[in-house]
Parts: sequence; structure tokens; C-alpha cells
Amino acid sequence: MEAASNVPLDRRRRLGNWLPEGEAQLAAFRIELVAQALSRPSKTPSVAAVRALANLIDGEPALRMHLARAIDEAKERGYELGYKDSAELLLAIDHIVTCAPRFSEKALVICPLNALLDWPMCMPSGYALFRDRRFNDALEAVLNGWSAFLSGPHSRAYLNTREPDGWFSPEATRRIGMEQFLCDPSQPYWGFTSWNDFFTRRFRAGMRPVAGEDDNKLIVSACEAAPYNISHDARYEDAFWIKAQPYSLRDIFGPGKAHLAELFSGGSVYQAFLSAYNYHRWHAPVAGTIVDTFHVDGTYYSCVESEGADPEGLNDSQGYSAAVAARAVITIACDDPAVGTVGCVFIGMAEVSSCMVDVTPGQHVCKGEELGYFQYGGSTYCMFFQPGVVDAFVVQPPFPHDTPPVRVNAALARAR
Repeated sequence: MEAASNVPLDRRRRLGNWLPEGEAQLAAFRIELVAQALSRPSKTPSVAAVRALANLIDGEPALRMHLARAIDEAKERGYELGYKDSAELLLAIDHIVTCAPRFSEKALVICPLNALLDWPMCMPSGYALFRDRRFNDALEAVLNGWSAFLSGPHSRAYLNTREPDGWFSPEATRRIGMEQFLCDPSQPYWGFTSWNDFFTRRFRAGMRPVAGEDDNKLIVSACEAAPYNISHDARYEDAFWIKAQPYSLRDIFGPGKAHLAELFSGGSVYQAFLSAYNYHRWHAPVAGTIVDTFHVDGTYYSCVESEGADPEGLNDSQGYSAAVAARAVITIACDDPAVGTVGCVFIGMAEVSSCMVDVTPGQHVCKGEELGYFQYGGSTYCMFFQPGVVDAFVVQPPFPHDTPPVRVNAALARAR
């Protein structure tokens, strides 16, 4: 039981501003959230998908044991969860998925469900629980139901200028930089039809020009995302679960896609993570023809054991997530044959339940053209290049946790 025992009680490295690094803020948020959930008249989950999750846990002794132990292990280490057992946790989840996220300058919690599960998921018993296929299928149903709510008009409760929790309050608009995005402050909800419509907002024309539009050897950033890692000589198969989290291509591209793992074996990988407050759409890093588009089922909230042991290292489960989290894959045959095929893997993390692909095989895309988007939740992405293609990346490691994002459509790498 050593996996998380070395984590300081007051901090944990969390990338992209989806959760605050300060544990005191998260603990206060959990206490308040659970108190709200327990104050409701019903003492059983009201949402069908949450009831199904509760029934699964109740009916499967191993899952019930893993969850109970994960909660106890977190509390034994001194973490304030806000809930005392799985029954209270399920009521808190039920409360979350009937509400829209609110802005909080004090708590800075963008993913409330992640905040609830933050410590149990990286306890020894939590590792097994959050990798279980049955548990993940039930979690997926919960997240998809919440995503459906967040795509509807009733999810706009906090799309207003009210302080302190409105997303158009002065502090929120400053953090987001709303002046960069398409919106109409004269309209109700600033013209957004739902929370997800706001979350996937588009930039105003000219805000993110495409670098080297006519230069096929200049590869641009597919997302507005901070660099996390650059790796060379990627392997067809590797031990992605160890602390270094190497990229295992056969696991990343999934079953039946060995040809893609072989194509990129020996090549370069670039990974970056998206910020909670910024832009969540994907754009073509090169001009070319779409070859593959597919989704790979995966886990939600699973993290690698080494992530809990050292909050300062390259250990935030981002590399591990590329092989196990739910993700969408798009490959593009570049117009310049020397660049070959570029692989893009868009990885949902935490609350994200939908990776939405907007292109189809055979379609030609220009560099910078939109490919798809993440709906609500934390996210990261990888780009894969064939061996010998990349001459140099514009950004170079090491990448400290406060590395600024590379703008979408900005120059990222040059091909030989």
C-alpha cells in the first residue's frame, strides 16, 4: 500500500487547471458538495444511470470491496473526501449529474466528479476498481447521461454575469479571455444554446491564423495545448504502465489496428494537454486526405500507480492515458509524400465522455481545418509521425508544469 503514501497532503500535481493543486481548496469543495447532496429529500439516486452504477456495485462483491477499501485507504492517509462511504459518494455523483458546472474563483474546480474521485482512484484498491470493464461501462453511461444534460437548454444556469459563479462574470471572462471567442453579450446566455455549446466555443475570425498555409513541411499544433512530452523511436509494444509511461503503439491504436502501430513504430510522438479555460476543438496539423477515423473504448479516471508517488515528476498519467482512456483516432495522408501519414489521437480524461469527430475517410482537409472537438471534460492529445519525418520540433523538453500552451494552428514542427 505504498502507491500514494508519499504524496504530500497539501498538494498534488494537476495539469491544465481542471482541478486546483492545493488540497485545502478541493477538500472544502467536496465537503460543501456532499452536504448539498445529502440535504436533498431523496436518500437514493434519482438518475437511472447512477442507480445502475449503485446496483452494479451492490451486486458485485469484488467491486463493492474495491470501492470501500479505496475510500478507507484515502481517509487513512488523512485526505478529507467529504463523504464517509460509497452510499454518500453515489448520492454526491447523482447530485453532480443533474447540475451544470459553475465558475468558482475560490475553488477553481472545473471537473466536480473528478474532484470527488481524486484520491480513491489513486489508492491501491482504486487502481483495480477504475480499470474494471463493468465499472467503466457503468461510469460511461453516467457520463453520457450527464453529457446529454449538458447539451440541453437547462444546462445554462451559470451562463450569466452573476458573481461569483457566473461564467460571464468579470473574473471568469478574464480567465477565459472571452473577447477572443464568438459570442453575443446582448443575447440571453450570450447566444449559447447549452453548456457544451459554450464549452466548445469557437474563436473569432483571425484569432488563430494558420502558420505556413502553403508550406506542407511545416506542421502546426492541432489543439490549443501545453506541451507535455516529446518521444522518439516509439515502440510497437511497450510497458506503458511503468513510471516513465512509454508509448505502446499497439495499445494506443487499439484492437485490429496493428498496421497503424507498425506504421509509426520507430517514429516520433508529441503529446500536449488542454487547459480547462481555453479552446477544445481540434484542427488538421497538415493538409491531406483523411485515411482513418475511429473511436477506442477505454477507462475513465484510471491512473498509473507511479502517478501517486511523486507529484513533481513526469507522472500525471498522461502517457498512460493514451493507452487506456477513451479516445478518438484520426490519420491523415499528407499532400507532401515526404511527410507521409500523421496520426492524431484525441484522449478523453476525467469528465470527458465524448470525443466528437467531424471528418470522414476520403475527405481532403486543408491545414488548420477543423477535425472535431472534446465535449466537457479534461483532455490531452498525441501526434504520431513516421520514422525520419520530423527534422525538429519548435518546442523542446523539458516541459515544466507551467509551460504555456502552443496555440492551435501555430508552428509545431518541421519535416525534413
